[in-house]
Amino acid sequence: MKKILIILIATILAGYFLVGCSTKRVQNMEVTAYCGCGECCGWERGSWKFLKLDFWNRYISSGAQEGLEYSGNTASGKKPKEQCPGLFSVDSLKRPWMIPVRLILFPWYLLPEDGSIAADTKYYPFGTRMYVPGYGYGVVEDRGSAIKGPNRIDLYYNSHNEALKWGRKKIGVEILD
Repeated sequence: MKKILIILIATILAGYFLVGCSTKRVQNMEVTAYCGCGECCGWERGSWKFLKLDFWNRYISSGAQEGLEYSGNTASGKKPKEQCPGLFSVDSLKRPWMIPVRLILFPWYLLPEDGSIAADTKYYPFGTRMYVPGYGYGVVEDRGSAIKGPNRIDLYYNSHNEALKWGRKKIGVEILD
């Protein structure tokens, strides 16, 4: 009786501590990059309704929401952000000379921040965390019109040149469930 009780308690405790633990799996994916520009996100300045004189406003240029104002938010309603390694990261070990620069000029970069990833939400729901070699950690917060299937994701960059520099790569992406 005592052994059964100990086994039962050990099973309950093991289940308690294992709940919430993430599992990792690596999947080969085609990874591309995008930014918030009109070319990547499908918006244009001004509306023909106002004869393009309101050039300070941005409007969606194609799709089901064509003509509506473009907010710049992701499909999950958040502002997209590029991955930031932070002060306490592997990047600090690779480039220790950047630590004083980050401390003085960019104190808000002390902690790492996950970037925004666009993926097919049928396979990866919003909030799925991934590690992409060469980019870092990111969270699925967006979906794109060309992002279809489980083997395709899109990484957010702040500038169009950085997104073009990333290009199109087939790499193993670590998916943290």
